[in-house]
Amino acid sequence: MMKNSRQTQQTGKKRFNGAGSFIVPVLVLMQALFLAGPAHAGGYGFAAPGGYGVKVYRVNYALYPFVQLYIRTFDQNMQPLVNLNEMNIGLMIKGKSYDPMKRQYGIQSIRNRSEATRSVLVIDASKSMAGTASETALRAAARFIDSKRPQDEVAILAIRDTKEGYDLVSQFERDSGALARRLADIRIDGMKSRIYDSIGAAIQMCGMSAQGSSVDPSADNVIASCSVVVFSDGRDEGSALSREELNGRITSMRIPIPVYSLAYGKSSVDYFRNLESISKNSFGIYYSLGETYDRMQRIVEEIQNILQSDYVVTFRSYIPVDGEQHSFKVGIEYPTGSGKYYYDNGQFEAIEPPPIQAIDNYLNLLNQKIPLLPDNDPFYNRPSVQ
Repeated sequence: MMKNSRQTQQTGKKRFNGAGSFIVPVLVLMQALFLAGPAHAGGYGFAAPGGYGVKVYRVNYALYPFVQLYIRTFDQNMQPLVNLNEMNIGLMIKGKSYDPMKRQYGIQSIRNRSEATRSVLVIDASKSMAGTASETALRAAARFIDSKRPQDEVAILAIRDTKEGYDLVSQFERDSGALARRLADIRIDGMKSRIYDSIGAAIQMCGMSAQGSSVDPSADNVIASCSVVVFSDGRDEGSALSREELNGRITSMRIPIPVYSLAYGKSSVDYFRNLESISKNSFGIYYSLGETYDRMQRIVEEIQNILQSDYVVTFRSYIPVDGEQHSFKVGIEYPTGSGKYYYDNGQFEAIEPPPIQAIDNYLNLLNQKIPLLPDNDPFYNRPSVQ
């Protein structure tokens, strides 16, 4: 079903390039009107050895009948799949497969769109991390900031001896220079490390801001995802929140907030496993560094690459507006033509956008990109089996 000529693949790419330039401003407007709901998919899932996987972490149906699926792909090492196009996508609505030859959906990389990512850096500022360990971690955090795109936002928490167990060094900020100055002001002098409380606070910051930005509600300020990056040895001392409670919160989240952990320092590996548990439970990645601090720079660049390698699948729905939830599945065939798909599922609402001229204008542009089929049938019609 998904096989096609090279010419058709190239046509599909050309057809959909640039769609984000007019989709994004409407998303911002619609966020002020109603939420574009998260995917209702169970579990975060991981790729089996030698395999790969896909996770839908956001669904936007604010421009119905056009629906956008924000997806993250990963191989067995949790690295993103690259260069996906329409021929890699399998789309099913209420159990029926879309025919890619009918060109009713397209895919774009977040890297080439204007949606922003958000990250919260959690830095262990206890005395046990002082010296070369903390200096290298701060340099790596600075490198993470330097590697972001101009629209991406970073917040910083330092684990310290405060009532909450941390200092808010910076709210979400786009200005790399301002972030670097605040990072340089962190003092490594804490007596205790309330790791779980600090990670919980970072997740809460992501959860409270996932539908938009508090910096500037403009057309260039759609937040696609939010993640947490932890620099610590994992040794928790006195958190009000236990590791089990934190993992319970992570498991119950409807939108994944990945926790990427850089476990370093001279502490026992037993403490490192605290971070390993949290990262693996959150759809993130755990990095065990020990005293090999020189690896940090490469790792933070890898994390940035993951955050910027998500995809947006936009499709036209042919379900009449009824205000009801409808199920979908989106799958990845990798490589093209292998016949091997991995799917994730979710739901969208068939709702009518409000009568606003700006929305109508963007809907007209989307209609030019994905025109209505004369027979209202986007599905694959399997030949009859005698």
